[in-house]
Amino acid sequence: MARAGEEALIARYFAPLAGPGAEGLRDDAASLTPTPGHDLVVTADAIVAGVHYFPDDPPGSIAVKALGVNLSDLAAKGASPRGFLLTLALPDDWTEDWLAAFAEGLGGASRAHGCPLLGGDTVRSGGPALIGVTAFGEVPAGAMLRRQAARAGDRLCVSGSIGDAALGLALHLTPDPALDPVHGGALRERYLHPRPRLALVPALRRHARAAMDVSDGLAGDLAKMFAGTGLTARVEAGAVPLSQAARAAVTLAPERLATALTGGDDYEILCAVAPEHLPAFIAEARAAGVPAAEIGSVEAGDDPPLFLDGEGCAMDFARTSFSHF
Repeated sequence: MARAGEEALIARYFAPLAGPGAEGLRDDAASLTPTPGHDLVVTADAIVAGVHYFPDDPPGSIAVKALGVNLSDLAAKGASPRGFLLTLALPDDWTEDWLAAFAEGLGGASRAHGCPLLGGDTVRSGGPALIGVTAFGEVPAGAMLRRQAARAGDRLCVSGSIGDAALGLALHLTPDPALDPVHGGALRERYLHPRPRLALVPALRRHARAAMDVSDGLAGDLAKMFAGTGLTARVEAGAVPLSQAARAAVTLAPERLATALTGGDDYEILCAVAPEHLPAFIAEARAAGVPAAEIGSVEAGDDPPLFLDGEGCAMDFARTSFSHF
């Protein structure tokens, strides 16, 4: 059976996801007007089959990840979502069943986070599938949170829990029959479905001095936060929040703690908060349903961030983060 052409695919699967200004995806561009007194914030991330996800992952989960990783960047900037563009490069063996499930997952994530589709492009990749998203958000004018705006003495905080997705990926590659299947399932769920911490945006705007999302590993992303600033960080590894499932996995194999601290795909928020704002930030995060934990401090210096174990000794990692190159 002949497969539908590009225009038919867009009309069937993606036009129902279109938001105001998108003209039902019948035009070559969309219009987007920010709320008066606000700045637009723009971010773009792509995910590639065999690099960021397994080709046999559920199509709906792949869609949730493609949008979620971009919404995580908006959250870290203190931005509220306004819409997104989708570039979908399909491999030669794509099927309409796959595309229908992908569109269903994308629509669910779009509606859940108030981020409608504004447009994009659908093409043949000539290789593995590539899904690129450009997301638009907005913040009150001049209020976007920067990555490198921390000051010495600030307290470092992270949202949620760290390491779940990296451990889920590791267990997907090398299953551990000793780990409770419930815990294994929870870790794989975090790998499949990022949780952009948009509920934390109001508290971040009020209290954070600097922020970024943890996408390539906590240790490596901390290094990015302070590179070239004359600042560094001291982190108590025991204060880094781990989920019950992650603790169970680390208990079985203590070397997995390094995976949790350096692995990617957390999509939690790492932020620097002035000491006088810390209690209010922690309280407001909890009230928003996204717990945040204090894990360390910002200090003057040019050395890499220091992670201390339970005995106060510096931890040494074979690598500090995921890298494409």
